[in-house]
Parts: sequence; C-alpha cells; structure tokens
Amino acid sequence: GIFATFVIQREYRTETTRKFDIAGFISAAVFLTSLLIALSDGNASWNTGGWTSPFIVTCFTLAFIGFVAFLLIELNTVHPLIDLGLLKNFNFAMANLVLFIFGMGMFGSTFLLPLYLQNGLGYTAFQAGSLFLPIGLLQGTMAPLAGSLADRINPKIPALFGISLLSASLYVNRYLSLYSMTSSIMVSLYLRGLGMGFIFTPLSTMALSEIPRERMAQASGLFNVLRQIGGSFGVAIMGTLLTNRTIFHNTTYGQAVNVYSPTTQNVLRNLGEFAKQTTGGSISIATSRAQALLGYYISRQAFVSAVDDDFFIAAVITFLTVVPIFFLRYKKKKAYRAKGQKIVSID
Repeated sequence: GIFATFVIQREYRTETTRKFDIAGFISAAVFLTSLLIALSDGNASWNTGGWTSPFIVTCFTLAFIGFVAFLLIELNTVHPLIDLGLLKNFNFAMANLVLFIFGMGMFGSTFLLPLYLQNGLGYTAFQAGSLFLPIGLLQGTMAPLAGSLADRINPKIPALFGISLLSASLYVNRYLSLYSMTSSIMVSLYLRGLGMGFIFTPLSTMALSEIPRERMAQASGLFNVLRQIGGSFGVAIMGTLLTNRTIFHNTTYGQAVNVYSPTTQNVLRNLGEFAKQTTGGSISIATSRAQALLGYYISRQAFVSAVDDDFFIAAVITFLTVVPIFFLRYKKKKAYRAKGQKIVSID
C-alpha cells in the first residue's frame, strides 16, 4: 500500500509559504491529550474514583481550557493550524457530524466483540483476532465498488446502504450468548465488512467535493480527527455502559437464584460431584467449589448480557447517522457533447 501510494499519488505543493501556528498546535495538543486521557482512563481499573475522580476531572478541565484557547487562537490567527472556516461548508460540516456519530457507534463497539470472545467463550487473543480478518478483506474489496457507484449515482445511496448493513451487524450481535456458534458470529462480521466498505468513500466524496484543492489537506485532517474523537467518546460511553450493565445483570441474576429451591440444590449437588471427582477433597470443599462455579457462571452470563445491551445501543447510535446523511447536498452531474468530442460530464 505504501509503495502503491508512492508510485501513484502525486503530492500537491502550494507556491506560498506561511508560519507554523505554534500557539494553535500547543492548545490543540493540550485539548486532545487531556480529553483522550480522560476518556480512556475513566473506567480504568486503577481509577477507583471513576469519572468523578480528581484526576479525570482535572483532565476534563484541562481539555476544556485547551479547547477554548484553541478556538480563540484559530479564529484570530491569519494562518491557523486548522482552518475552522471549512466547517462553514454545509456538506463538509454534515459529513463530519455523520463520522462523529458513526465513530461513537462503530469504533465504540469495536472492543466489545474481542472481550466477548475471550471472556465469554474462552477464545485466545489470536483466535479472536483472526475472526476479524474478513472485515479488512471485504472492506478493501467493496471500497472501490462503492467509489464507482458514487461516481454513477447519488453517493447518499451507497452510504445509506452501508450504514444499514453496519447497523444490522451490530443489532445481530445483540443476541450473542454463551453458546453462540462461530458461524453465527461470522455473519455479523461479514455484514460489518460489507457495510464499512460502502460508507467511507461516498462520504468522503460528498464531504470534500466543494473543498478547494489548496485546503484539501486541512479538510482531510479535520475529517479524520473528528472521527477519532467520536470513537474515543464511543469507547468511553460503551465501557461505562458495559460496567454498569454487568453489575445490573449480576445483581438481577443473583437475586433470582433461590439456594433453597430444588432446582438450585440439584445443580449444586451435581457441580459438587463434578468438583469432587476432578479435584478431590472433602464434601464441604466440594460444596464450596460448586457454589463458586455457579457464581462464576452467573457472572459470565451477566457479562454477556451486558455486551448484548451495548451492541443494541451501538446499533441505535450508528443508525442515527442516517438522519444527517439525508441532509447532505448532492449536485447531479450533467452530460454534454462538445463539438467533435465524446460526451463528458460536469457538475
């Protein structure tokens, strides 16, 4: 890919030079660094205070100060680091909104499936990672097709099709369980790969179609930064939701277990016999191990139920991107025949 880019891509260089916006760079660095640290460590195991801990509050405060300083500097600088005037373009602003929401839903849920595969089904890291290989292959295959379609028809059509497939893949994962087969999991991954292949190229086409060439680099950079920020927010939201829903389901399932019921007693008896035959020990030790096994199963089931809840929320958030896509403007290409030439198309 790097070699192909080096051979095919031609760098555009402007004839004018300008000063580097050091103040804008520092304020942006403070804003993004503090924000990403706060979002990534809000649910960290070492952070016992959660989102209200002094460290997280300090990071959010620094992020807010850095963001305000960045806006003031960029709006009053002759040569800003990031030209915020790009957001005055309607299509570019709406496409960035789409990618921000998309990042929250899609990238916010990306970590869920590996966690489910490893903690719920007992996959190794290598086995879990290998399941995601078809996503990249399908996305790489479908992206050129989506680009070709975007040139021939309204780019909103393949973008909406991709969002629908991606939302469907996340919704299907809502029904994951401790007994889900690999084949059923792969169906959702195939849908995800196809959907992502149809999303980025049409969105980029509509977002950058009205951006002048000399401002394309800044527009592309801002386009990617906002998507990554949306993904960071999504990971923080989904991580918090996963923790809270796991506690909720654990409590609910635990309260539903009646240790005096015949069914529970029979399960504990069978688990005790299993523990005694496999590890040995006295009856009291086997009973304790049986209770531990039952509690372990309940905690696993609570975790999987929380993952299902997260996937449902991610599907809803991702599908919400349909709304701003409808508002994107599309100029239909018109064809004309110049004298002595073939038919060409213009905007």
